[in-house]
Amino acid sequence: MQQQPNNPLHGVTLKAILIKLESHYGWEKLAELIDIRCFKHDPSLKSSLTFLRKTPWAREKVEQLYIRLVNNPWQRGSE
Repeated sequence: MQQQPNNPLHGVTLKAILIKLESHYGWEKLAELIDIRCFKHDPSLKSSLTFLRKTPWAREKVEQLYIRLVNNPWQRGSE
């Protein structure tokens, strides 16, 4: 297995990313930060994972938000 020490996404599943973001921001703030329906209308981990796995542009936005959170965890709502 190739090591990627500078890649904050290496070894982190989409599920783990979404759990971390939801616990940090909550669904309402996630919907403000990333304008996708699965965060706005009856959000759940399962429905969001299903959508993000099929929608590369949305997954990329979620991954970028996660990277910003990991790099600056003290900035709760400044995105």
